[in-house]
Amino acid sequence: MHAPPFRLARTPGNAASQETTLRAFPGADCCGPSQAELTRARQRTRLAELDAHLHCSIIGTCLSTHELRKLVPRHTALDARQASDLDIHHAAVELAIEGGAGAKALQKALDTRYAGALRRFAGARDAQAVLSLWQEALASGDIPPAYWALMTHPATTMEVRQSAFGELHMLSHLVGAANRADLRRLVALEAENADLQTKVERQQTRLHEMSRERDALEAQTARLSAHAAAQREAPPQHAQVEALQEALAARDARLALHTSRREAAEQRANADAATLHTLRAQLDEAHALIDALRAEVHAMEHATQAHDDAQAPRALPQDALKGRRIVYVGGRPGSNHALRRWVESAGGELTVHDGGMEDRKGLLAAALASADLAVFPVDCIDHDSMSTLKRVCERHQVTWHPLRTASLASFVELMMRLHTKAPPTLAAVPVSRFCLRHG
Repeated sequence: MHAPPFRLARTPGNAASQETTLRAFPGADCCGPSQAELTRARQRTRLAELDAHLHCSIIGTCLSTHELRKLVPRHTALDARQASDLDIHHAAVELAIEGGAGAKALQKALDTRYAGALRRFAGARDAQAVLSLWQEALASGDIPPAYWALMTHPATTMEVRQSAFGELHMLSHLVGAANRADLRRLVALEAENADLQTKVERQQTRLHEMSRERDALEAQTARLSAHAAAQREAPPQHAQVEALQEALAARDARLALHTSRREAAEQRANADAATLHTLRAQLDEAHALIDALRAEVHAMEHATQAHDDAQAPRALPQDALKGRRIVYVGGRPGSNHALRRWVESAGGELTVHDGGMEDRKGLLAAALASADLAVFPVDCIDHDSMSTLKRVCERHQVTWHPLRTASLASFVELMMRLHTKAPPTLAAVPVSRFCLRHG
């Protein structure tokens, strides 16, 4: 190396000549160092005060790239994620050379990290003691703390810094060579490890195959042994198997018989339940019909008594229907005259419409519009007339009532019930199965 990357220290001869020059002039003692300079000489050297050529070695040796990535972007425009390690290192060296806040931050980080080494080197009173501590650290391999403590120690001279720098420089060459050798050995070991791993995998695969073959042989041997034992015990077991098969067949036959009986019983039970439900419905209808017939018979008895005996009580008062117009839709022509006479005897007016058999359909709406009451027998009216009656009555707010039959008894029972305001005997009037128009 022709020129070291730092300024060389002044030689001792130059210092002696300067001291001789100072002594040669009278009053030279008055130009000696002041008290402030002596105090400053006892303090540690700051990072910005060191030679600019030493900053690269200090930053690269004493601070890791991770620490620099957190510290440098705070004082520069670099991006901590995008910048390379070299860019971070160069920026840190420039901060140390420039001084200012960046250099103070680097100084604080180094002092904080290597506080133990600084306390250990603080006991050294001269350059020789500092150099001895450096040699101990170099021998033990603890170089970064000792290097920072040596560079900033107040007793360190330029010769000591130059010596430490040179040893660190040569050590980096040795480390690089060792790393290259270690890298070559690592590559060779990795290749060897891959070969061994492949060999081990082949051996493991072979062992698994042999294990499966052994298990298959053991299973086959066990099956052959069981078959041989079964062959030796075949006569008694064959008879037992036959007996079991016969018992199983008999049990299946009994099970099939009981299953068929159960299914037949379930079918009969379902049929009986349906019949019972039908009979109950018919019985309810019969009871309702009996109640209706009783009410009609009772009404006819009162009407008959009133007709035969003038002194007997009438079914309806003489003027019970006075001023009321009743429209009767449907019915039989033979009973319509009796209905009209009965209504007129109570003071009312009865208008009969046959639902369209002989009377025109258009007259039904006109007759219902001026009626006080509308009546129709459900067993002697067509569905179209019944629908028209309900629709017109709802439009003109005319009360309508269905009759069970087209007989005089059903009509008289309805009139008496409406006159006495008694509740209806039938809960629901059966639907007619006969239509005057369609039969």
